[in-house]
Amino acid sequence: MISQAVKEALQRFVPAENILYKEPLAKHTTFRVGGEADCLVQISDTAQLPQLLKYLSLVEIPFFIIGNGSNLLAGDAGFAGVIVQIADKCNNIRVAGNRIYAQAGAYLSKVAKTACEHGLTGLEFAAGIPGTVGGGVVMNAGAYDGEMKLVVEEVTVLDKEGNQLVLNNSTMEFGYRTSAIKNQPFIVTECCFLLQEGDKEAIAAKMADFQGRRKEKQPLEYPSAGSTFKRPEGHFAGKLIMDAGLAGYSIGGAQVSAKHCGFVINTGEATAADIRQLITYVQEEVYRQFSVRLEPEVIFLGDF
Repeated sequence: MISQAVKEALQRFVPAENILYKEPLAKHTTFRVGGEADCLVQISDTAQLPQLLKYLSLVEIPFFIIGNGSNLLAGDAGFAGVIVQIADKCNNIRVAGNRIYAQAGAYLSKVAKTACEHGLTGLEFAAGIPGTVGGGVVMNAGAYDGEMKLVVEEVTVLDKEGNQLVLNNSTMEFGYRTSAIKNQPFIVTECCFLLQEGDKEAIAAKMADFQGRRKEKQPLEYPSAGSTFKRPEGHFAGKLIMDAGLAGYSIGGAQVSAKHCGFVINTGEATAADIRQLITYVQEEVYRQFSVRLEPEVIFLGDF
């Protein structure tokens, strides 16, 4: 519950029209599920963040940072606290030579398109990734043999007290679907990508090829969070799930995609509980049959 005093305080940091109360998280996640957040604050300028974060920490109000909600499963009971959304209201992109500076809310696909328009190569892999720069940096997003660690030069972050830090590529400690930020109280505000000069037509052709492969192999017509599980060492999650006989398996409105078993999809009426139960069932069955533990890529938020 957000008190009147807190409501009044929030308006000192963020315009009132960007503060939403009792906001369904289903509107802000690509799974299209999730209960109400007590409050959702949409950031339109990173300058709003330092004082906002300081205040929320001072009054001990729980908060969570989201972007496009593309790697997130929000619980049906919602979130008791403040969701801080850094997405399409905070998405400036600028090009300087071989470098692209992108705010955390910029879509990775838009940054990749910008790179192509300027004849810069290295970000083609990101053309079909539905997330934002901030989320992509945190989880070292990747596809088709490309990943963020190969193109990120510097990342500007804030700590929970609103202090700004700049982390370079080595400091980021990028790993498979992880980074130094993932388990630290840092909030990404901007990323600098260092790219190489290339041929615009070749870059565009490569992006189109990746897009075509995605459309052919992935269930893009259904709400999902992308690949549900990390790739286990020595295996492919989708193949293990298929070999376990789980293609098309459903719990409520949640289903293991028959098109690509690495995706759990919302067929239209799923609840967050359906999706989480299905994820757990898949983990248990794959371990029972193959003694391989699948680790979700998806982040679980709130109560289910």
